[in-house]
Amino acid sequence: MKVLFLFIDGIGLRAPAKDNPVHAGVCPTLCRLIEEHGIAIDACLDVPGLPQSATGQTALFTGVNAAQYMGRHCEGFPGPSLRKLIVEDNLFMALARKSRRCRFADAYIADSIDEIAARRFKSVTTVMALTRPETISLQDDLNENLALAHDITRKALAEKGYAVTLVTPLQAADHLLQVTRANDFTLFEIFVTDLIGHTCKYDDACATLKTLDPFLGAVTQFCVKAGILLILTSDHGNIEDMGVRGHTRNPVPLVAIGPQAAAFLANAQSLVDITPRVIALYA
Repeated sequence: MKVLFLFIDGIGLRAPAKDNPVHAGVCPTLCRLIEEHGIAIDACLDVPGLPQSATGQTALFTGVNAAQYMGRHCEGFPGPSLRKLIVEDNLFMALARKSRRCRFADAYIADSIDEIAARRFKSVTTVMALTRPETISLQDDLNENLALAHDITRKALAEKGYAVTLVTPLQAADHLLQVTRANDFTLFEIFVTDLIGHTCKYDDACATLKTLDPFLGAVTQFCVKAGILLILTSDHGNIEDMGVRGHTRNPVPLVAIGPQAAAFLANAQSLVDITPRVIALYA
């Protein structure tokens, strides 16, 4: 069983509206995947307030209701309590116990794992990856097309002055597919969607989704042909409502297409259901 997990930060489900760029005119592939192969799941986790990244992603990748564990939604990077929860057990650790080869396909602009570990602020996925250092991709991997940039095309890195070669969404999709072929479980995180969602700039949101969509199309086509299970989800809503700068309480999509997709989706209710279901795929 090979699984490709696309974690797209900050995409919720919302009815059509003039400030909702998530529609077929902008991102037809994403909308078709959600409509034909997806369900809505809860990201609020039975805790008052707006769902946030630190607790939402911890719940997503540990199967523990991190918002209830903390007694509130926690934004941004996980603090000591959440980091403790993540390093005790997480998706990568569980799959390693099953002798599954995992890879985090996002490239870190760093020369070594020690450099990443020394950083003060770490995302949930970074904390998780550091528990299994063999999953980590570095700058050399990106240069050799063995990893991806979080914005797909590497434009964000180029704008910061890094010496990278820009790629098209289709080229990036091919790079991800090569990584997927080499591993049992591959995770790719796209968080530019959440960054753009906070800006309230509708045109920029459309441009971001228009970059994402052909990438999704190529990845989906490959996975279907190769018999790979493709999973797609998010941690909270944001970009679907460009009228507000914060997150939303909207449900998020959970998409699965490929082997065991129907069973994977059956009766899924919230973010905490996802990691146990991925682990069960490798029983």
